[in-house]
Amino acid sequence: MQEHIVDALIVGAGGAGLYAALECGRLARTAVLSKLHPLRSHTGAAQGGIGAALGNVEEDETLWHAFDTVKGGDYLVDQRAAQILAEDAVQAVYDLEHQGLPFSRLPDGRIDQRRFGGHTRDLGRAPVRRACYAADRTGHMILQTLYQQCIKHDVAFYDEFQVVDVLLSEPQGGDAPRCLGVVALELATGDLHAFRAKAVLLATGGWGRIYRITSNAYANTGDGPALLARRGVPLQDMEFVQFHPTGIREIGILITEAVRGEGGVLHNGEGERFMERYAPTLMDLAPRDMVSRAIVNEIRQGRGILGDRSPADFVQLDATPVGAEALKRKLPEIVSLCRTYLGIDPAAEPIPVQPTAHYVMGGIPTDLDGRVVWMPNNGSESYVSGLYAAGECACVSVHGANRLGTNSLVDLVVFGRRAGQHMSGYVAEGPAPSWPTDAAQEVMGRLATLRDRSQRSAHLSATDLRERMQAIMNEAVGVYRRGDELDRAVETLQALRQAYGALEIEDTSKSFNGELLRLLELGNLLDLALITAGSARQRRESRGAHYREDYVERDDDAWLHHTLCWLHGDDLRFGSRSVDTSIWEPVARAY
Repeated sequence: MQEHIVDALIVGAGGAGLYAALECGRLARTAVLSKLHPLRSHTGAAQGGIGAALGNVEEDETLWHAFDTVKGGDYLVDQRAAQILAEDAVQAVYDLEHQGLPFSRLPDGRIDQRRFGGHTRDLGRAPVRRACYAADRTGHMILQTLYQQCIKHDVAFYDEFQVVDVLLSEPQGGDAPRCLGVVALELATGDLHAFRAKAVLLATGGWGRIYRITSNAYANTGDGPALLARRGVPLQDMEFVQFHPTGIREIGILITEAVRGEGGVLHNGEGERFMERYAPTLMDLAPRDMVSRAIVNEIRQGRGILGDRSPADFVQLDATPVGAEALKRKLPEIVSLCRTYLGIDPAAEPIPVQPTAHYVMGGIPTDLDGRVVWMPNNGSESYVSGLYAAGECACVSVHGANRLGTNSLVDLVVFGRRAGQHMSGYVAEGPAPSWPTDAAQEVMGRLATLRDRSQRSAHLSATDLRERMQAIMNEAVGVYRRGDELDRAVETLQALRQAYGALEIEDTSKSFNGELLRLLELGNLLDLALITAGSARQRRESRGAHYREDYVERDDDAWLHHTLCWLHGDDLRFGSRSVDTSIWEPVARAY
């Protein structure tokens, strides 16, 4: 097994990972390990914009941005984190501009801005133009810009390496463990590599692939959170999964909120602009959880386009008010997606849409500098020395129960940068941790077991289990949830995890063994699906993206806290963590 020694190791090459690598790379030996080429990371799928209160088009304030974030998250947002997000976003956007990001411009040369769901002026009075954008390829441009800067600062890249373990020291007494490094599988050779580092940051992205209909790439399998859950790190607020209201029907590919920000409107089967009934002030630009529930409700009441109340029913997004010229100039990717996957011109025909699993608000609990929280037995908080997380895999918590559009990209650059800055200071203080001689024995044994066909069942396949997992998650842990259905989901997922141990693997080769990779990813997805379903069953209220039909009201007295979930074999254990409500008192959320 090859061994590599670096100061700072970043696992994941999306926006958060690249920004952290850029900050570390200025001062320390830094390496980025990624299962993909960095420019294929899922940040590139973010279309519509990055929110920052520049005030270039309309009056805006960072205070308003912070308030919208807290309100949008249904008051489960840690409010100091929201304040940092909004205040640092302005400089982050200007820094990206200075690094070469080609933002769309106003005639006077300043960065253009457009409306996005849930973003308002005057603490909720009316929509505001806050989203800075590069046509509808904003995330892709962020990747290009940060990757070029990392190359400039001599950051080392290990592309097509799948992380298979995060090594932590044994906790001594009541002390938290220390991160020693990671073990990764080189896809090209099938060889294991040990990466020893003073500090490790996980930026492995989301895990929308636990659902059948999702906007997420196939690579979004929650590798970092799943590995840490097995190492005793609790995961936070996993019940909160955002369903973006406008995914292409049955496919799930995202149709950006920017279409509605530029003037597109949603219609039901009766031709009605139905969001007027659900959110009279913001209408089609209400927060995503509200719009998704409204769409499902219209379908359930027989007002979908098909009118049959089936899971295949949908509503229509009418982009014709935007105009052909504006669509071509501001939303060219959407025009291309509609032509490729639907065979339609969105300037002339409505787009068939339905909610699609899009983003996870929960994840690895961290502080404001990205340090991973250690809390055994729901006791006092400490931090895993030398271990950080940022981006969608982390939970600061800045999104609470529902993320506002554009805030994912803000989260990446603001907290990716903060984590990188803290890491660079941390690695300057001391030597790399000692590396035990048997550090990788456990993962080597696990991989050997996966490759050993003598213990396998010929009656199961990874595809079968993945489809069954995705089906139960779509049916029972979707936009609307109910206790008996969540019970069924937990039982089904526990059975699927048991069956996972008997999966057959046909391909025993080492080089680019796609079957082995999919099997590793499926194990991660099954663990996270179980934690998601279990956390949803545990929270007996409705808040943000978590809507319980058997507990329809928000209950601040009992549930205004973060959920923590520990994975112990086949069992889940739950605890809580307080929410920072130091700036705004929770009130009823209305738009």
